[in-house]
Amino acid sequence: MTECSCGGDPADRAGADHSHAGADCAEVIAEVWTLLDGECTAETREKLRRHLEACPGCFRHYGIEERIKSLIARKCSGEKAPDSLRERLRLEISRTIIIRG
Repeated sequence: MTECSCGGDPADRAGADHSHAGADCAEVIAEVWTLLDGECTAETREKLRRHLEACPGCFRHYGIEERIKSLIARKCSGEKAPDSLRERLRLEISRTIIIRG
């Protein structure tokens, strides 16, 4: 897990306040991919940007995820996943949504 700059683990939400610039570290870590993919609102993007500027731990995590995304794009560009894999992923995503819902 990435360590929060305030000394706490961003996944550890029990009790401690790990907030910087109005956003909780665990929330920021959970939203990193929506930011990288450009799928968040302008308001969320600004909130995450402010947090990343104030929190070195989350900023490091963001940088790692950004490099992973870039590596995947380079290595998998132009390739299409097999239909069987796509169907398994679709099923797992729908299960996750049902469990969380």
